[in-house]
Amino acid sequence: MHRSRSSSLANKSIDVNQLCVCYFTIKKFPTNDDRCCMQSVPVYLSEMAPARLRGMLNIGFQLMITIGILAAELINYGTNKIKAGYGWRVSLALAAVPAGIITLGSLFLPDTPNSLLERGHADEARRMLRRIRGTEDIGEEYADLVAASEEARQVRHPWRNIVKRRYRAQLTMAIMIPFFQQLTGINVIMFYAPVLFETLGFKGDASLMSSVITGLVNVFATVVSIFTVDRLGRRALFLQGGAQMIICQVVVGSLIAAKFGTSGIGEMPKGYAAVVVLFICVYVAGFAWSWGPLGWLVPSEIFPLEIRPAGQSINVSVNMFFTFCIAQAFLTMLCHFKFGLFYFFGGWVVIMTIFIALFLPETKNVPIEEMVLVWKSHWFWKKFIADEDAHVGNGAAALGNIDERAWRILTQIGVGIFRVWINTW
Repeated sequence: MHRSRSSSLANKSIDVNQLCVCYFTIKKFPTNDDRCCMQSVPVYLSEMAPARLRGMLNIGFQLMITIGILAAELINYGTNKIKAGYGWRVSLALAAVPAGIITLGSLFLPDTPNSLLERGHADEARRMLRRIRGTEDIGEEYADLVAASEEARQVRHPWRNIVKRRYRAQLTMAIMIPFFQQLTGINVIMFYAPVLFETLGFKGDASLMSSVITGLVNVFATVVSIFTVDRLGRRALFLQGGAQMIICQVVVGSLIAAKFGTSGIGEMPKGYAAVVVLFICVYVAGFAWSWGPLGWLVPSEIFPLEIRPAGQSINVSVNMFFTFCIAQAFLTMLCHFKFGLFYFFGGWVVIMTIFIALFLPETKNVPIEEMVLVWKSHWFWKKFIADEDAHVGNGAAALGNIDERAWRILTQIGVGIFRVWINTW
């Protein structure tokens, strides 16, 4: 009984270490204010990065999180071997180290040009923009930043403005993307991997090692996303990752159903269990190069400056709220749904993938200050944006000729792929 309690506490401490260790590694990419890392880091990176590299640099944030998760899993695997039963205390105490480093490191971070302009430091903003772009040719981008800053100064109530019709697309994405991200079921794997694998037949250290394996997959798949997001685009990764996760969840649910049935009682041979773990790893990989990093990247790059704080706050709040809900409900759902739990999350992935195919335009290589032109060119969202609201600085002229037919073709292709897939199943 003593060993069971200490092991349980060690497993629960994964969450604490996961947060603290990942925040330490996040600090390899800085933030510019005293808000929560999950709130400020994606926006900070999106404001600092050039448009052509924004996806890659922003997903570095997610990569650091995955490395932190892996580190936490390795710590728990090691401390679980302490026979005296106090391993969970060591695991928990080690989280104080990265927390201290975060506090000190945050004192040395520069401000973004957007932040400097908002506070009236135009010369410093221009110098910072030259510094981070590595060139003197910043005239067009600086003009866009100034135009966005001037418009933002006219908005005194961003929370009131974000519900206006012209921001309907951004508000919808700020709510639906983090909501859907949690309903992929990924936190079921990351929070309760040891419990889940022990249920499948792995025992003791083997269940913890299985979670370490999924952590490694998470890291390497995120690296794939870093090198593809600015080439293939956000939509392509969303759609491919969604299809991959759907297939894996159906397969895993079916494999578990074949052995445990509706009673939940049965045994799983090691070879059979290894196949289940394999498909779970493929599922984790699909998430790690799609909904994992893009769930933070896309919301951080779509908000105009005047509603950016409110928009990102909504994004993080929705994400954390449904993280809490899923974490609290998982064990009860597992007991009642059994193998059906994977079908439940798979159904949600079908819905969210169709949502992306229909309603999310491509945002790669588009400067943040010019993102309004992307929404104005979208087949659905254009009706919410008046012509007089679709204006940016002088540097946006090149985006004025976005072909609406291209968005329609991409949407039709995405919908067609999922119709074929659904009919096949």
